[in-house]
Amino acid sequence: MGMRFSFANCVLDIERHLLIRDGVPVKVEPQVFDLLWLLVRNAGVLVTRDQIVEEVWGGRIVSESTISARTNAVRRAVGDSGKQQAIIKTVTRRGLQLVVRVSTDGDAAPPAATRHRDCQKVRFATSRDGTKIAFATSGSGPGILRAGHFLTHLDMDWNSAIWRPYLDALGQDHTLIRYDQRGTGLSDAAMSNVDLDSNVADLEAVADAAGLDRFPLVALSQGVPVALRFAARNPARVACLVLYGGYAEGRALRDGGVSSKAAEAMMTLMREGWGKPESAFMGAFTSLFCPGAAHDQLADLVALQLASASPENAVRLRMAIDRFCVLEDLADVRAPTLVIHSRNDSVHPLSEGHKLASCIPGAELVVLDSANHILLPDERAWSVWAQETLAFVDRASRGEQGPGATDTKR
Repeated sequence: MGMRFSFANCVLDIERHLLIRDGVPVKVEPQVFDLLWLLVRNAGVLVTRDQIVEEVWGGRIVSESTISARTNAVRRAVGDSGKQQAIIKTVTRRGLQLVVRVSTDGDAAPPAATRHRDCQKVRFATSRDGTKIAFATSGSGPGILRAGHFLTHLDMDWNSAIWRPYLDALGQDHTLIRYDQRGTGLSDAAMSNVDLDSNVADLEAVADAAGLDRFPLVALSQGVPVALRFAARNPARVACLVLYGGYAEGRALRDGGVSSKAAEAMMTLMREGWGKPESAFMGAFTSLFCPGAAHDQLADLVALQLASASPENAVRLRMAIDRFCVLEDLADVRAPTLVIHSRNDSVHPLSEGHKLASCIPGAELVVLDSANHILLPDERAWSVWAQETLAFVDRASRGEQGPGATDTKR
């Protein structure tokens, strides 16, 4: 049986203990080969430092400089670099991840970690008003649903340096179901309704079409009020809620009109600069939503803007989103709930996270040390978000609940 694994412009031949790049054999030391094989067979998944030490060094004590030297050697061998990280990505203080697709030659089985992550299946659900909502499934295991939110495109997110790590994390032990909000991505561009209840109906239509009965529900940003209203009205269907960067009152409704003026200013900038990298809107967008974004991450967001929605749809959706309000729904939420919020979020301030956690019965609150509304995979706060989310979902699946609302600095 063949044991050749292809990725980027490389082939790793396990039986011959050989790395080939651009058709030419590359000489590598045994530990370098072992580290590369560890990354290949766990492609798309974070390989922790502890795993590396256990697999490559047999659990012996090894210095950070030694691990760094082997990592650099692996990168050189496959034609990557620490600056590019196009093939092997470093997740700061966590580990390494092979971020390119791995395929096999002959009849060898693909690496276990990539078998269910290399593809997604896109289908369509019909919402209550007839709107077609595109949704995708990936991963394997019990179902978990991510509520739709602003700026998604099922195909582009799958290959996005910002969003793909989210999808891999949520699909690690679950079948992840996610969908494009109406008017965006692969869903119907024509929007007869954009109010909160229409968005709740979209979530319900996707859950029904995906065959979900009782399931964990994860929501980001304005997906949070949609998830909360659904949970309040369908307590038997929601096993638990994980809410990141959300709110109970939209920006246009908060602070006695102060936030409303800021929302109106953003609408003006959006009409003129949607999808234009050098526009005043993009400057405002990044300073608010993702102040820590690097140039390539910003380019990723701009491309996603252009693909996700027309300027007209973006403005109409944003105007509706800024007026979502679920204050009256919070007390009716019965699902175990985890609220996660960035301490210096400029889009939806931490006070909204406090409001959610204090008004939802028994909710827990985790506060991240970040200024990003859109968390970036290379910041520590992203890793904390992933750990807390998956641990909470796991506890809820076992019928365990947290101790109640707490302000925890993570």
